[in-house]
Amino acid sequence: MTSSISFFLLFLPFLFSTDALTSQSDVSALKAFKAAVKPSSIPPWSCLASWDFASSDPCASPRRTHFTCGITCSFDSTRVSQLTLDPAGYSGPLTPLISRLTELITLDLADNNFYGLIPYSLSSLTSLKTLILRSNSFSGSIPESVTRLISVESIDISHNSLTGSLPRSMNSLLNLRQLDLSYNKITGSIPKLPRNLIDLAVKSNSLSGPISKESFTESTQLEIVELAENSFTGTLGAWFFLLESIQQVDLANNSITGIEVLPPKVAGESDLVAVELGFNRIAGNAPASFAAYTRLSSLSMRYNMLHGVIPSEYERSKTLRRLFLDGNFLTGKPPARFVKPESEVVGSLGNNCLQGCPGKAKMCAPSQKPFSICKQAYGGKPKS
Repeated sequence: MTSSISFFLLFLPFLFSTDALTSQSDVSALKAFKAAVKPSSIPPWSCLASWDFASSDPCASPRRTHFTCGITCSFDSTRVSQLTLDPAGYSGPLTPLISRLTELITLDLADNNFYGLIPYSLSSLTSLKTLILRSNSFSGSIPESVTRLISVESIDISHNSLTGSLPRSMNSLLNLRQLDLSYNKITGSIPKLPRNLIDLAVKSNSLSGPISKESFTESTQLEIVELAENSFTGTLGAWFFLLESIQQVDLANNSITGIEVLPPKVAGESDLVAVELGFNRIAGNAPASFAAYTRLSSLSMRYNMLHGVIPSEYERSKTLRRLFLDGNFLTGKPPARFVKPESEVVGSLGNNCLQGCPGKAKMCAPSQKPFSICKQAYGGKPKS
């Protein structure tokens, strides 16, 4: 009996132990991270306020009143695997010592006020799969070292103040599936993109020049392309809409002057669903070939410089449900299908040079251009 009690007393400390013995390199990195944040920006109810290194170990379980959130540790409870902060308005630079968290899988600092440069040392986080720095005040260029994050699958650094050009070796990120750098001040052109990229969003920046086929050559899985509100120019080649997996395209608010559209080789071969080309400088006729994309449901080429008649192929499309061609110089009569009261297609054909567009038809609003403007655009009376 005595030996049994002795054994129980010996084992008791292990039953109630909360010591996790977090890697000292991880502890020092977390201390440096918190030390870089302005104390005045740490609310008493926030995750960072609960980080008390003097009273508890970061990976201890149960945590009780210390390290209540913001940190997730690996199964063996010795390494930090996730650093996901609450949107509490934290302000300060991101310390380069974050690189000591070498087992980090997720780094999410979204919706705060972190500022300064993105540390070059991030390249040491070779296990990182998710990098989210969205909605902060990071500035400077994206360090080339980011392209050495060999495991990263998702990067979101949108809504910051980044400048400079995109890293030229972006295509080395072989596991990258999602990239969002929207709402920054990035300049230059698009480099060659990663082959496994699915979702590309770099809208509302200052990218310029023509959109090159070379940038997209290896991206055979690309489904979504959002490049609106930049300064792209030139003619968009026919290859673009024939990308193998492309589904949604948004190139609105650029300075594109022309588009080439070829139908897919086999009817039904393309997955293209939505195309947004509004507010560019596209001249010429509206491409009839868009109607050959048998899954296309939304098409916008509003406020460009399109002339000629609306292609009859659009009227025969069985999938088109949203059509915006307003703000051009289109002439002739509008397709009957689009202006009948029971039309299943929504959008606008207004502010053109159309004849006989019923005033009561929703698709005909706003009203057509004055005759004088249309006459000037066509060098005489527009042909019906």
